[in-house]
This record gives sequence, structure tokens and C-alpha cells, in this order.
Amino acid sequence: MSVHDTVVVGAGVTGLVAAWRLSQAGQDVLVLEARDRVGGRLRSELHDGSLFEIGGQWVSPDQDALTGLLDELGLQTYLRHREGASLYVDSGGGARRFTGEDLPVAADTAAAIERLIKGLDALTAEIDPDRPWDHPDAERLDHVTFQQWLQDNCDDVEARDNIALYVGQAMLTKPTWSFSALQALLMAASAGSFRHLVDADFILDRRVVGGLASVPLELAGRLGDRVRLGQDVTAVDYSDEGATVVVGPERIRARRVVIAVPPPLVRRIRFMPELPASHRHAREHQSFGLVIKVQVGFTTPFWREIGLSGTGFGPYQLVHEVYDNTPDGSTSGQLVGFISGEDADRVGALSDDERRAEVLESFAAYLGEAARTPVTYVESDWQHQELTGGAYGTSFDVGGLTRYGRVLRQPVGPIEFGTSDVAGLGFQHVDGAVRVGAEIAHRVLTSRDAP
Repeated sequence: MSVHDTVVVGAGVTGLVAAWRLSQAGQDVLVLEARDRVGGRLRSELHDGSLFEIGGQWVSPDQDALTGLLDELGLQTYLRHREGASLYVDSGGGARRFTGEDLPVAADTAAAIERLIKGLDALTAEIDPDRPWDHPDAERLDHVTFQQWLQDNCDDVEARDNIALYVGQAMLTKPTWSFSALQALLMAASAGSFRHLVDADFILDRRVVGGLASVPLELAGRLGDRVRLGQDVTAVDYSDEGATVVVGPERIRARRVVIAVPPPLVRRIRFMPELPASHRHAREHQSFGLVIKVQVGFTTPFWREIGLSGTGFGPYQLVHEVYDNTPDGSTSGQLVGFISGEDADRVGALSDDERRAEVLESFAAYLGEAARTPVTYVESDWQHQELTGGAYGTSFDVGGLTRYGRVLRQPVGPIEFGTSDVAGLGFQHVDGAVRVGAEIAHRVLTSRDAP
């Protein structure tokens, strides 16, 4: 039986940051990862000689935990391409060009959108992203769906549908009837304001040279043989004195254990004794959204030649948002689009050819017939991967945030829990994973039994 100071379960960014900080402090750390790779929800692949980021990929200016780590690791960034006009596809399928932040909608609808943004910004400013359940009106806000909140506060359907897109389809990747207004406010508070969520030039500001998956790869490289792949942890036997982690026939002993996997996946591990009921229930009420990320490659970025940025929004489209995703310095062109929620359910059940035809038809609604004939077509559908189960992260059902939210970061004996799914600032983003990993390492190092 090997013995370590801390065993980390999960080699996503949270687990690797925690392990790296602990190892920097002199701890003997071991990271166990069930997959055959590190990175969790970050991954890059080469297709037809071009790099495609399969998972998360953008960095925004407020994500100082992530940008600080990028600087520490020596990783460079570049601006997302945004020169040219953007496109808005309305309910009739017509694509309209626009510049700036204001959508090309009727004046009444534009005014309604602005009123909703201001109202949501005001509420967001009152939310502590680390403790949203402490808001004086948290119980009420958590017991009304975001869909109902929008209906109660706005009678303009197109305005509601566009605001819903930014939180439901684009962020939580769930229908707005399935999560609460408080959960929506947490999403906004985690990014600093609701207005940040509606500003693509802010929230999708930069990319990492070589892909955002370079972060876990670099961390794992520095940790070396302290990271073991293909190690599916099935049980943790714990007491106040420490824990024994079970991987196949092997037993590994540690003073502390860090469970750095998304909340719904914690149930894959058998804990002895059982976790407190509140911990089990909290994770049963938190679920992944569903999103299919589609990237299409072309010989040239043809949209730039006609004065378009490649950015498009369409709350009524299958592909509800589109962006130029061309890697810095490339002469070819790439677009990325997203399908989420109930649309992801539906097209996920189609054959590959049927789904591709519908997706390319939606791309063409933005950028014309040339978008129907890419040279490369790449889908990322996380919902069919057991060790992820969805994307981009998990959120609570209605009423779950006030009922269970405070439980998710609580340790149980020698066991710590955390991923980006339980972050305050940076919730559901890599920045949140970095923050949570560093916080866990700090708690372990300052605990009474720290070596």
C-alpha cells in the first residue's frame, strides 16, 4: 500500500491546480484520473491539419485567476477575431447585419431588452456569487423559474427570447423553465454583471495559443509521474485519521483526499461510511446542461471578405450563436456554433448525416450557401461521455440552490470536494476551476493535520 499526503481524484483543471499548489508546498501528492488523458472538459484535437478546441476555449478580462495562471505557466493568448459586422437571425429566418452591442430589432423590443438588462444588473449587483442563498429575497427568486421571471417582467416576446438565450441556451445550456431566477443571477454574478453575459466581446475576449487545454497539459507535465491515468477510483474508506482510496486491486493511503470531479459524478464512488444525506441529495439535484459544439473549417474565412466578423446570434435558430474560430495566424477559416437544451436532445437522436444537414442549414441562415460546404466538420457532444455527461457545467433545479448550494464545498472528514461547478466567481468556467483548486489546496495546507 502506497502512502501519500494527499490523493487527488480527477485530473481536470481543479484537481491539477490543487495538486500543483500542494506539491509546491512540499506535499507528496498523487493524482488519479479515470480517463486516458488529463484536462476533463478541456481538450484539443487535430483535424485535417488544423487545431480544434473540443471543450472550453475562451478567456475574458475579469478571469484574473486564470490569466494569472497563464502567465505563471508561460502560455500566450490572442484576441478573438471580431472585425466586421455581426449578424442577427430573427424568427422569420432573415439575417440582419449590425455593429456594436445593440441587436437590430424594433425600437420597442430594443427598449424592452435594455430594461431587462438593467433590472437583471441591479439584482446581480446584490448577489454574492460565493453565497447567493444569503440574498434577502433568495428563497422567492429560487422558487420561480427564469422563464416565469421573464414573463412577469416583460411582455415583449422577442426581448424575452433574446435575454433567455444569454443564460439558458448560451450558458447553463438548459431550457429556462428548468432553472430558477436565482440560478440565472448566480450565472451573471459569477461574470461580474449580467451585461457581461450579453457582451460577446467581453466574455469571449481571448484564446490561448495552442488551445486552452494547454493549461492542464502544462500542469500535468510539471507534476510528472505524480499523475496517473486510467485509474478509476471506485471507493474511498475514510475516518478522521485519513482515507484509503481504492483503484482496482490497489489500496492507496492518504491523510487527505480531494474529489475533483463534477457533482453528479461523485456518486460513481462508494464512500465508507456513506456521505451525509445532505451531500448525496445536493448532488442529486444538480445536473449538467446539454450542448453540442460544432466547428466547421473552410479553405478561407470567406465571411471576412464580405465584411462580416463571423459573429451571429439567433434565438430561434438550431445553432443559436456563431463565432469566427480561426486560430491565430491561420490562412484557413473556422466557424464555431452551439446547439443546446431541448434542441440538443432532438438532434442528438438523429443520424450523423441528418444532424449534419440540419446544422449546416442553420449555419447557412447566418452566412449563406458557402457555409453549407465545409472541408472539415467536427462535433463535440459531451452528453454521450459517461465521465462528463454534459456541458458546460452543472446547475441546480428549481429551489435547489437555496436548499443545497451551501453543502457542495463542505468537507467530510479528510475529504474535500470541488470543481468549477461549485465556484462563485468563474462559475462553470476554467477561471472558477483555478479558484476552487487553489482554495482547496489552501484549506488542506492550513488544516491541523497538514504535514
